Amino acid sequence: MEHSFIAWAKQRSSKLPQVKLGIGDDCALLAGSADDCVVTTDSLCDGTHFILSECGGRRAGRKLLGVSLSDLASMGATPVAAFLSLCLPRASAGDIAAEVFEGVLEMAREYAVAIAGGDTNVWDGPLALHLTAIGSVAPDRAWKRSGAKTGDAIVVTGTLGGSILGKHLDFEPRLRLANQLAQLDIVSAATDISDGLGIDLLNMTVASRCGAEVDLSRIPISDAARRLAESTGRSPLDHALGDGEDFELLLAIPKEKVDRLPAVIGGVPLTRIGEIVGRTGLWSKEKGGVKQLPPRGYVHG
Repeated sequence: MEHSFIAWAKQRSSKLPQVKLGIGDDCALLAGSADDCVVTTDSLCDGTHFILSECGGRRAGRKLLGVSLSDLASMGATPVAAFLSLCLPRASAGDIAAEVFEGVLEMAREYAVAIAGGDTNVWDGPLALHLTAIGSVAPDRAWKRSGAKTGDAIVVTGTLGGSILGKHLDFEPRLRLANQLAQLDIVSAATDISDGLGIDLLNMTVASRCGAEVDLSRIPISDAARRLAESTGRSPLDHALGDGEDFELLLAIPKEKVDRLPAVIGGVPLTRIGEIVGRTGLWSKEKGGVKQLPPRGYVHG
């Protein structure tokens, strides 16, 4: 339902000149008097995106802001402010509100983000968290999903898979890395890996009207994915392709610029896993040739 609804809403939304980029990317872009304004919003719910009784409100709050900061990083933006809204369980509203806020505040201090407002409500349902983050980027310098071109190298940061073992709660939004990449001026398209490498790469290729050929042997598999595979019966590679919530960056970099890409930035490895191709769809490069690669990932509904 999620992707079909987004496509429907994109068609129904108003096309106004102040909106430079609307529904369908990691963030929206609004025309500003100097820099462009970058806006993203996220909602997390107890039982779906975290389990409050296991992780506590502080870690849930850190994740909430971290998810939005990952979106800003994927657009090459600098964070400015955030607006926090809480739907609190009636029985323990006060205690949970304070814990969530402290978690959001911890993450905000790490990345110089102002908590500028929001809203609170109490109800009989589970904890539901909502956050809107605002960033800035120089005019027409934002990275988009739609900028990939045939021949571009496909690059991922960090390692992938197994986020359910802890990374989905405790991760570093790749803002500092994105800032350094922006200074190199080598990124033609980007998104963050939140739904899973397969789905997020498909989203990029659809937006860019192209396809992707991936060398599966080069996918950087996390130690967590290998540990998880021991109990699930799925391969570590399958977890790396489809688990989601890695919150790493997926980048397209022109082949004439890829030699300027460092192997590591700030201790985070960058791995070339394939290239953008003219034929649509996802394809895997293996010993026997090239075959279609089903997009793996998490779909919300």
